[in-house]
Amino acid sequence: MSSEHWTGIAPRALRPSLLLRFVAFFARRLRSFPVRLQLWTGEVLTPHPGAVHATIVIQNLKTLVQILLDPVFRLAEAYRTRAIAVRGDLVGALEELFRNQAPRPPAPARFRRAAVDRAGEDASRHYDLGNDFFRLWLDEQMVYTCAYFWSPLLTLEQAQLAKLELVCRKLRLTPGQTVLEAGCGWGGLARYMAARHGVSVTACNVSREQIQYARRRARDEGLDSRIQFLAEDFRNVSGRFDVFVSVGMLEHVGLANYPDLGRVIHERLDPRHGRGLLHFIGRNHPRAVDRWTRKRIFPGSYCPTLSEVFSRVLEPWDFSVLDVENLRPHYVRTLAEWRRRFEQAAPRAAVLFDERFIRSWRLYLASSQAAFAAGSLQLFQAVFARGCEDDVPWTRRHIYGEVDSGRDEGVGRM
Repeated sequence: MSSEHWTGIAPRALRPSLLLRFVAFFARRLRSFPVRLQLWTGEVLTPHPGAVHATIVIQNLKTLVQILLDPVFRLAEAYRTRAIAVRGDLVGALEELFRNQAPRPPAPARFRRAAVDRAGEDASRHYDLGNDFFRLWLDEQMVYTCAYFWSPLLTLEQAQLAKLELVCRKLRLTPGQTVLEAGCGWGGLARYMAARHGVSVTACNVSREQIQYARRRARDEGLDSRIQFLAEDFRNVSGRFDVFVSVGMLEHVGLANYPDLGRVIHERLDPRHGRGLLHFIGRNHPRAVDRWTRKRIFPGSYCPTLSEVFSRVLEPWDFSVLDVENLRPHYVRTLAEWRRRFEQAAPRAAVLFDERFIRSWRLYLASSQAAFAAGSLQLFQAVFARGCEDDVPWTRRHIYGEVDSGRDEGVGRM
């Protein structure tokens, strides 16, 4: 480690020590991370050759050694437990780190599988944290997926309604149609489709707390006769439908179960005119979700590439892909809004959960925003239909053209 990378004076006892060699090794591993390091001794080290966004204060030797052995997981754990403190722009530092990461080999198969039998348990660990928690920082409709900011002036509430309308337009919904929604969250899309587009919806979800909330809200809004919310895995739903839609579920299915998803879509959709939409977080190349996120936030998760989805879900059943859109910048803005609201609500969230939980979610939201900003994560919407379907629009005007009804409720022009 050259002397110009040191901005502090090392205590005399540390200069010849093994600790100093550990620190130098640690610094070499963090050259792509635009931060400076401050040890518990007062030593300051700047391994990154350019501008830095933040300072990581390491509280003790044990934490330093753990980070040396497993940097990504242990840095996150150290933040969670306050064994490190971060001063400065956490999102900016993480974004630069993600931008400078070299592509890694494809994820091992064991990281790309999610056991079907574990789906309910995994969902409960995240979505059944309590409606009161998510209500603190989501929009009024309780939509926990990427919003659509067709104008930078939109509020989060308006942008989420715009996303729901965007999905409906891509699906070309008409009154009287039947829709199967897999992974319906708190029911925001199902309620919107039924109320605004006059369709009948069967929506399934393995999170019982979300389903109970969705049923109660649909009943309060007078929509329960047009929506059936099922606390079921998507493979257990029966019947035929005109339309299939899934927003934010694919990340939890697992590659090994994609053939099941394709089969269900094939069996449930109208054999000639069925169509659908998949909205999911994805990647440009296969890569596992980091171990810390799988352990603390999203157990069993995997973000697929487009080719993985197309080859395993759609192609075996001769579905034609009609449209693909990447809303990555919109997720950056969505996460920034969620983070702002989360910080405002943190004192109230602290009544429900301990400090480690709050810090875990703060780090998760910040790293997610950084990952989308850096292009490490993508947000895909793919529209598909039966290969024999001839009723396909020649343009995208039905999606983005000006529609008077779209002005209601802050949706505005698409």
